[in-house]
Amino acid sequence: MTYSVGTPPFNIYGIIDTGSDIVWLQCEPCEQCYNQTTPIFNPSKSSSYKNIPCSSDLCQSVRSSSGKDQNICEYTIKYGDHSHSQGDLSIETLTLDSTTGHSVAFPKTTIGCGHSNTGTFHGAASGIVGLGLGPASLTTQLKSSIGGKFSYCLLPYSDESNRTSKLNFGEAAVVSGDGVSSTPLVKKDPPIFYYLTLEAFSVENDRVLFSEGSGDEGNIIIDSGTTLTLLPDYVYTNLESAVVEKVKLDRVDDPNQIFSLCYSITSDDYDFPLITAHFKGADVQLHSTSTFVKVADGIVCFAFQSSEIGPIFGNLAQQNLLVGYDIQQNIVSFKATDCTKL
Repeated sequence: MTYSVGTPPFNIYGIIDTGSDIVWLQCEPCEQCYNQTTPIFNPSKSSSYKNIPCSSDLCQSVRSSSGKDQNICEYTIKYGDHSHSQGDLSIETLTLDSTTGHSVAFPKTTIGCGHSNTGTFHGAASGIVGLGLGPASLTTQLKSSIGGKFSYCLLPYSDESNRTSKLNFGEAAVVSGDGVSSTPLVKKDPPIFYYLTLEAFSVENDRVLFSEGSGDEGNIIIDSGTTLTLLPDYVYTNLESAVVEKVKLDRVDDPNQIFSLCYSITSDDYDFPLITAHFKGADVQLHSTSTFVKVADGIVCFAFQSSEIGPIFGNLAQQNLLVGYDIQQNIVSFKATDCTKL
């Protein structure tokens, strides 16, 4: 997403992440920064930037925050892929575009000014926009202004344009019209995540159970910041077997040694079985470009993994879906959408 921070406004490209709860960006001076192709924010050039003291309630409420000798609140956040950001927790003016064409400024927004950042970040992205349920996430901070509503439509990984995925807040984020299905949000610990109830997958007409009953409510996290869909071993094994039964292509090894199920293809116009995720009250069809990912010329792999982490419904599976969150009504809605046309 694109937004601005500071006075005067400084343009930022951020990666939206529903699985974390801090908005952070790379800041000068850099102790250790990844290679960012766009300019890096310098807080000393903003008249509205202000550090947060260690003694503040806000510093105490943010996970993995602590004070330094200068009485400046410092945050540290680590991600599942071992990426991390460390820096100063601060307040700053954050500005978003609006559907009216005018920008809307949100003064005194809590952000992390990251001076030490490592991991898989690259390109124009300045950092992460945490949209989780923690006190410092953007959605929590803007809750009264946006009515607890936001939505996104993730562009396919194959899209090579310079466009960014669409993110909306407030009434513009309501998912409506034909083809919308909704599932309840379930409150669980840790409370920063969005938990849904997944009952089963189906591979065309073959059903693979995920949930055994009502005791499994809130059994999967929906996360825009995790690439793959991560499943318990027994679920993944049954799902992979169902896919193998349907796909009549030559199996090959993943050259990157990440995926366990890969196929050789002769063109990019490949056709794989339709997979449906059966959430409680919502059947979400996943296009083959969301369930298989091209890893090399002539090789595609199944974008699901067995993992002890999660379970997580990742962002590849969410491509070309308009996904709407209503935190006040506690629902997540899905609608099949060509995200390149929004």
